[in-house]
Amino acid sequence: MKVLNFINGELQEAVNGQSMDNYNPAKGEVYAQVPDSDHQDVHLAYDAAQAAYPNWSVLPAEEKFKYLNAIAEGIDKRRDEFALAESIDQGKPFWLAKNEMIRSAQNFRFFATAAMQFASESHATEDRAINYTLRQSIGVVGCISPWNLPLYLFSWKIAPALAAGNTVVAKPSEFTPATAHLLSEVCQEVGLPHGVLNIVHGLGPKVGQAMVEHPRIKAISFTGGTATGKHIAATAGPMFKKLSLELGGKNPNIIFEDADIEKAIKTTVNTSFLNQGEICLCGSRLLVHESLYDKVKEEMVKRAKALVVGDPQDEKTRVGAIVSKPHYEKVLSYIELAKQEGGRVLAGGEALHPEGFESGWFIAPTVIEGLGPACRTNTEEIFGPVITLMSFKTEEEALQIANATEYGLAATVWTENLTRAHRFASQLEFGIVWVNCWLLRDLRTPFGGAKSSGVGREGGWEAMRFFTEPKNVCIALK
Repeated sequence: MKVLNFINGELQEAVNGQSMDNYNPAKGEVYAQVPDSDHQDVHLAYDAAQAAYPNWSVLPAEEKFKYLNAIAEGIDKRRDEFALAESIDQGKPFWLAKNEMIRSAQNFRFFATAAMQFASESHATEDRAINYTLRQSIGVVGCISPWNLPLYLFSWKIAPALAAGNTVVAKPSEFTPATAHLLSEVCQEVGLPHGVLNIVHGLGPKVGQAMVEHPRIKAISFTGGTATGKHIAATAGPMFKKLSLELGGKNPNIIFEDADIEKAIKTTVNTSFLNQGEICLCGSRLLVHESLYDKVKEEMVKRAKALVVGDPQDEKTRVGAIVSKPHYEKVLSYIELAKQEGGRVLAGGEALHPEGFESGWFIAPTVIEGLGPACRTNTEEIFGPVITLMSFKTEEEALQIANATEYGLAATVWTENLTRAHRFASQLEFGIVWVNCWLLRDLRTPFGGAKSSGVGREGGWEAMRFFTEPKNVCIALK
């Protein structure tokens, strides 16, 4: 496969003519070439976006709706092709990639309707004046997305940016560029005006940095690691750019003694190991009331060992390959760290070499116990199929353990006590709290984290507000 940049409506090589290898993680071998772009390509993309902005920003909302909805339809029509590309590119099971393509199309469809519903606000000040607040597009904005949910999160940024009237320079992860390339083709198929969306492939330190440093790109929406987010903030802050940073997580799953235990365990297996644990919302710390601890431990170990790890194209596979060799080595290093910190590996804890994929980057679903809440394994983001088990006696202890991390993205609480559910959810220092469920999403709700998990919120009107500037106009009536 040959991936190309998408600039001013055209698919093209990097200006410098350079490319780099892209790997199939299930086989550990090169399968595609990706442009190794730099600041030259970013400047070309910006110029195209800036030229397109005057017309796109004033295009009637109904026309924006038609384009964004057509992109959604284009993804739906080619769903299997998109899913196969992402499964090969990222290592996840094909069936999971198909589900994510549904959500990717929904992102465009949802914000297509938002384009027609987003409205100004007005406030009458008795009989003295009337104030109205315009929400106006920013201009050219930058969108940088990660490798774990490639098209899902790419579209989650691009769609509201376009719906709000901006033009976009976007960068997908260099590890997972395939579906962004296919999205470029869909944009051509639906006749999206040239320059409205531009996609530049390449390395973060070159392409991403050029986007963040560009003096005329007025906002950056980034999803990725906390360390990179800090660097972006340090660069963009003095330039007074708008920033939305969706960063890491170290999410707790808390099971109280009155939980629906079967539902809790079944869902927790998903929260722990779905997408190889490479979802920012995955629960990596399992906190269990002492009365249920042994039962939960036994079931989690048994079910983790039963998960099929291997060929991403096999419908029976539940855990695919780790996205890259460096990340594979990082996850394995954390398992070794857990052992050094006194942890006991109850399941997994090792690399796997499935038949036919002996050179791929697979790790067995891993369950560890015996670690305290303050150790590195329980406070640093691993982002792999690794969870730790801890017990608690009281609600206060559970709250203390859950909040004992610099991250504050998401938490899951299992209890049938309605009062406790509300009380506990309000005290958790996390941007998202699921009660008796996980990953049950409504696209209208604010999405994002507290503390080191990010700045700002995405989703619904939050995203539309981020991608616009408010302007208050006051009209005196006397």
